[in-house]
Amino acid sequence: MQQMPELHSTADARDTARKRLPWMIFDYIDGAAGDGFGESLNRQVLRELRMQPRVLNNVEKRSVAVELFGKTAELPFGISPMGMCNLSAPGADLMLGRLAARYAIPVGASTAASTSLEDIIEAAEGNAWFQLYFSGNKQSSDALIKRAGAAGYQTLILTVDVPEVGRRPRELKRGFKMPFRIGPRQFIDFALHPRWSINGLISGRPGLANFGGDFGEFDRTASRAGADWTLLENLRDNWQGKLVVKGVLDCEDAIKMKAIGVDAIQVSSHGGRQLDSAPPAIEALRNIRAEVGDTYPLFFDSGIRSGEDIIKAYAMGADYVFLGRPWLFAIAAAGEAGLLQMADLLRQETSIALAQLGLCDINSVGPAQLKL
Repeated sequence: MQQMPELHSTADARDTARKRLPWMIFDYIDGAAGDGFGESLNRQVLRELRMQPRVLNNVEKRSVAVELFGKTAELPFGISPMGMCNLSAPGADLMLGRLAARYAIPVGASTAASTSLEDIIEAAEGNAWFQLYFSGNKQSSDALIKRAGAAGYQTLILTVDVPEVGRRPRELKRGFKMPFRIGPRQFIDFALHPRWSINGLISGRPGLANFGGDFGEFDRTASRAGADWTLLENLRDNWQGKLVVKGVLDCEDAIKMKAIGVDAIQVSSHGGRQLDSAPPAIEALRNIRAEVGDTYPLFFDSGIRSGEDIIKAYAMGADYVFLGRPWLFAIAAAGEAGLLQMADLLRQETSIALAQLGLCDINSVGPAQLKL
């Protein structure tokens, strides 16, 4: 029996996932647009931000809990919506849902999930937000939104930064397709990674669980270029719950969304997976915060790899932080036990960073903690 690895950092999880996943699956999860410069720049700019330690403050009792849409999230970070999570390991979507339930944190249930949106919100005990890609087919999109409401979703995430799917050379070279298809190259790849392949064979090939019938068919490469401000306005008028718009990097766009009545904006470069030349998302967060004011809810993802990164995002203006790839690396590395390790690792790193800054509460973090 293969010993479960002990994860001491997100890099540990990534390294183990790289060994255990087929090359095609790893490159799909880890890959980015273009040559990956935008993704690496996200992390570089985050790393280069310096924080100001303070000493001789009593920091024995520390809290990392955050108020989020009227509820208490026990962790200051949540789970970004990600498509086809079950490629990392069978049942990954439900593992993420159970993690959300355990800590009362949001998990994004992707339009392209390999588990039904109903099963995800059940596993999450209500702590799930439904993420919508406008498919270009208004009828099927409306049907998905109605279905999400009937399942009990109270928050809808509209992802707006994928008018066309970014070109990701690493996954293209591996022949990655969605829906998932196996050709000769993939067969060889899988044969060289028997542990993943045997588990997948037992559990069945991951599919797209939220489509078929009235909900249409999902084409990952289909154009979504027809989405416009009218679509957002209509969605705001018709969705009675909280509305989050994800994938915003421009101040003018953010101001318009605020005026339309969007409840929160998620500043994000899609983890560098869309436009290789996009500005670092953390800098966009600071600029957008300056434009929308101190009280308007801003969420953040892209490039987060540690508790210190999480603190930096709060210092730059985030009200809540989301991660994507590290969760899937942890699952690929060690299944649900690895996922729990990752959550605890990030919690510890965040709490320790607070102590070094002389703070007891993550809600006290602000620009003063940065050495700009």
